[in-house]
Amino acid sequence: MAHRTIIASHRGGSYLWPENSLMAFRETAKLPLEQVEFDVQLSADDQCVVIHDPLLDRTTDVRGPVRERTLAELRHIRLRGAHGECVPTLAELCAVFRGTPVKLRLEIKADSDRRHYPGIAPRVLDVLEAERMLEHTAAITSFQAPMVAELRDLGRFKGPLIWLCAPNVWLDIGRDMAFATARSCGASGIGLHHTVIDPETLAAARASGLSPGAWGLKDEADIRRVLDLGVDVFTSDDPVAAIRLRDA
Repeated sequence: MAHRTIIASHRGGSYLWPENSLMAFRETAKLPLEQVEFDVQLSADDQCVVIHDPLLDRTTDVRGPVRERTLAELRHIRLRGAHGECVPTLAELCAVFRGTPVKLRLEIKADSDRRHYPGIAPRVLDVLEAERMLEHTAAITSFQAPMVAELRDLGRFKGPLIWLCAPNVWLDIGRDMAFATARSCGASGIGLHHTVIDPETLAAARASGLSPGAWGLKDEADIRRVLDLGVDVFTSDDPVAAIRLRDA
């Protein structure tokens, strides 16, 4: 391929292993791909923990907000299907990928009311720095433009900042405003749901100085399509299939 699309294992490969689990991250670390994508929330005692939802309901054996549990309490909460594993910390994830070629693609999440966790951006950077993984981080992403702007203003992370544009936002504000929003908050790239990406959108993103990426890819037909389009990077819940299709 003249343009080699980067593959990121979404939530550690949630079609293949329990999402955002150390099991999934250990398996991803064995794969010949470039990035692992995952999500960070804050516990009640402001510890960076890796879980997608602000609520524990869907992926663990208990219910309620992540934010209402201390790290010590989260240690006793089991992830579904993960053979007794609990919600991992960002530091534990860093330990899995330290020394591997797989780089981190970290998404900073908001709470159940879609509000920023106070201080989450510097706390994430503190952990990455303490774990010697700040330079091993390929990108930091967020669906919230103010969070991207905060990371830009902190000035500590020198890698790509990516604004993830939700499909409803894309439809509401349109392509040009979406690109303008990404640029204004300091993003160097924009992440779009694969269903809204076409050749014209990719060309327009690059003309705007933005690196185009895709997310939401689960089926092989969708993976083939974004590979044919030539997006810069995409996240896939089935990284094994994505690698096979790219190599083919």
